[in-house]
Amino acid sequence: MAPRSPAVPATPGDPPESAGLSVIRRVAPYLWPEGLAWVKRRVVLALAMLLISKVVAVGTPFFYKAAVDALSGEGAADAAWTLGAGAVGLTVAYGMARAMNIGFQQLRDVIFASVGQRALRQLALETFTHIHRMSMRYHITRKTGGLSRIIERGVKGVEFLLRFLLFSIGPLLLELLMIAVVLAVVFDIWYLVVVVVTIALYVWFTFAVTEMRVKIRREMNAEDTDANQKAIDSLLNFETVKYFGAEAREAERYDGAMGRYVAAALKTQYSLAVLNFGQALLITAGLVVVMVMAARGVAAGTLTVGDFVMVNAYMIQITMPLNFLGTVYREIRQALVDMGQMFGLLEQPAEVQDKPGAPPLRVGEGVVKLEDVHFGYDPARPILKGVSLEVPAGRTVAIVGSSGSGKSTIGRLLFRFYDVTAGRLTIDGQDVRDVTQDSLHASIGVVPQDTVLFNDTIRYNIAYGRPDATFAEIEAVARAARIHDFIAALPEGYDTAVGERGLKLSGGEKQRVGIARTLLKDPPILLLDEATSALDTETEAEIQIQLKGLGRGRTVLVIAHRLSTIADADQIVVLEDGEIVERGSHAELLARQGRYAALWFRQQTEEAAWVPGRRPAAGVRGSRSARPVPAGCRSR
Repeated sequence: MAPRSPAVPATPGDPPESAGLSVIRRVAPYLWPEGLAWVKRRVVLALAMLLISKVVAVGTPFFYKAAVDALSGEGAADAAWTLGAGAVGLTVAYGMARAMNIGFQQLRDVIFASVGQRALRQLALETFTHIHRMSMRYHITRKTGGLSRIIERGVKGVEFLLRFLLFSIGPLLLELLMIAVVLAVVFDIWYLVVVVVTIALYVWFTFAVTEMRVKIRREMNAEDTDANQKAIDSLLNFETVKYFGAEAREAERYDGAMGRYVAAALKTQYSLAVLNFGQALLITAGLVVVMVMAARGVAAGTLTVGDFVMVNAYMIQITMPLNFLGTVYREIRQALVDMGQMFGLLEQPAEVQDKPGAPPLRVGEGVVKLEDVHFGYDPARPILKGVSLEVPAGRTVAIVGSSGSGKSTIGRLLFRFYDVTAGRLTIDGQDVRDVTQDSLHASIGVVPQDTVLFNDTIRYNIAYGRPDATFAEIEAVARAARIHDFIAALPEGYDTAVGERGLKLSGGEKQRVGIARTLLKDPPILLLDEATSALDTETEAEIQIQLKGLGRGRTVLVIAHRLSTIADADQIVVLEDGEIVERGSHAELLARQGRYAALWFRQQTEEAAWVPGRRPAAGVRGSRSARPVPAGCRSR
């Protein structure tokens, strides 16, 4: 795990960081993927262009030397260089060589571009898919803003790392080796010694300081992630911030995080200045020593002015890739840090996985059974303690109970957001752990308490239930959910954007859109998880009628808080402290005068005491649930 600032504690949602060599091993196959010959061809061609550009680059200073010698009158000694060509011709040749060097480098980049972009796209898709495969437990502990930052930085590092692993380190060594050979053969071995010592000191200094900077950069990344998380978290909870007048508090929290980020960023900037100055000092010292040696050679008559210029050209040619080496090494180390976090995320296994060779779920009648089910989010705190329950085909079973009794947990287990700790949960006799999750999810329709919509059009949100549905089918389910007239009255109709999380629509309108898309999905099993508890009385009554229509001919499991909404259920199960304490029809449970009857009469008392515009009577709890019960929903 990367070092973190004390202000940014690690949380269960933070992905571990993969080591540098592990990251390189993960990235390398994208350069040479099995079964993709076009990628391999492009890699080979790009390397060929690279090799040609390096040969041209090393040969270019010879044209420069010959042109200078011709102009200074010293070219007679080197007739082979100047035969048939004057200073102008040599200058043109020099310019053409430089242009060819740059041209082959650009051609290399053009050939390789699609390889890098393919890798970026594939890895981004792999990461996105993996996150969706992660369990509910992971998603309730993750930090959305921080996670998005990790993915963004990691994916951007892919193409960079591929490009510079292939085109920087190896080619740089090749170019330095070729220049070293030229200096040793054409001039003197001491020129080579000076260059080698300069390069060795430069590389040592660059790597040492960069390693120090990587630690600082990790701290900066952690603070950047924390600041981004606080910003996104605050924006997602915009209404809550307004309700509590906490704008200044949120700004102070964000500013504090940004202050820590700025402090780390300044350290990064200061250390970069030290690195750049140290690199320049070493390179300049090497350049001066070599140029002094060449100047003495010219003065002694053993070298020409052209030789002096050529030595200078080669030293500058060495300086450029060495400066580049410093930048590349820093960026590669940073890319390894960024990608290490992303690969650490990819290496986190999904808690809930399909068994190898798992068959799809086959739903015939749609009988749902819980057989002695035990479960707890934390092993030390069990939630369900041996629950056994059957929902017969085509029937409606409601689960009621106080908050924390385990009602919603049963729904999550049915959808297999989690696996049971003990016991079995089956559909038509098939354990949900033995079938594919895709087929299980396709067989269950869910209408949650708060329908969350995508920031897209109403048409898109309804069609999410079945993306291949025709517009006529979308309109038909909208009519069935009694939302069509509202949509038709909008200026843009079904193409109206609903805003982030559907905030442009009211609660009742969002619920109707949710019902419409579940109708379009047409599942054999329906889960209603307190689908109307957040709605006003009039809207709730209308939604209840639509939900009853939605449940006809399906197996329905209702998780309810308002008892008046489930009085017509075929069976009502009362859950308390993770155990079933009562079960039966509404009338049977009232006659039993047990826990259900107590809950029923308490709610009836609260509703009778509630009058719009007046506080509840003494001893009566005021709540959103204290509302008049629609006549059609009362016990018969």
